[in-house]
Amino acid sequence: MPPADPIAHTGTAVPATADVTAGAGSGARFHAGSHVDSSTGADADLGADAGASGHGEDTMDLRLPEELLALIADESSDGNGARRPDQGTARSSVPIAATREASVPSVPSVVPAEDDLLDRVADWGPSDTVVGVFQLVPVRVERDLPLISRWMNDPAAAAFWGLSGPQNVTEDHVLTQLAGDGRSVPCIGVLDGTPMSYWEIYRADLDPLTRHYPARPHDTGLHLLVGAVADRGRGLGGLLLRAVADLVLVRRPFCARVVAEPDIRNTPSIAAFLTAGFRFSAEVDLPDKRAALMVRDRSLRHLL
Repeated sequence: MPPADPIAHTGTAVPATADVTAGAGSGARFHAGSHVDSSTGADADLGADAGASGHGEDTMDLRLPEELLALIADESSDGNGARRPDQGTARSSVPIAATREASVPSVPSVVPAEDDLLDRVADWGPSDTVVGVFQLVPVRVERDLPLISRWMNDPAAAAFWGLSGPQNVTEDHVLTQLAGDGRSVPCIGVLDGTPMSYWEIYRADLDPLTRHYPARPHDTGLHLLVGAVADRGRGLGGLLLRAVADLVLVRRPFCARVVAEPDIRNTPSIAAFLTAGFRFSAEVDLPDKRAALMVRDRSLRHLL
């Protein structure tokens, strides 16, 4: 069992045997706190025209008109809920709702939790990796803000995240996500008890990113910043990205793809995603950057 507070430990991150720099970059600011309707795309590659994604116009409304429901109720009852005597007893009374349910396709017996858009990241638990035991721990501002702000003020991180400066700059960014509806969860990555990275796990299909690619339901996005300079350029980023992407696919059974959009100039980050089994899908123009759209497919996770 992991400790009750995996971040209670302090110290320098344990060096590992592998690579990465500042992760997904300022795209983290692009989605935080925003609201957009979810959209779905065809099975074409993500690089296809974003216009291919729809916004639910083809969804059938199977509800009966209120006037018809009232008419049926009036015909089958005496106004007090009892059946009329002239209707006899040969036909059983079937609720309208049951009739409607029988007319639509069946749905999976297990559905995502309606009250948690990311299936309870806090409960995902630790993962064993070749570099140690890794765990995502949701951010607590009073505990984690000084560390995150220090990481954001490193020049390599500042170039792509745009959150350098006084601590309140980072605080505003994190609080915006924490005050949202749960579509983005900021986390500290803890390796063998040592906080060493900052992550944002987010619902890409509920993000403004959907304006730029044909999203599918439950697409899950990742942003990563490896905090300590000593942990960068050693392959660590690729190893942890693979571990977290696999964790997403295990803990979120309705998610078929994990996506990311690092700055196209951030070649170490793109290399880390490729090492982690992501594929390059397209270049996309976002409001604050030109990004490389990276995708890890559930169907290809054992091949890449």
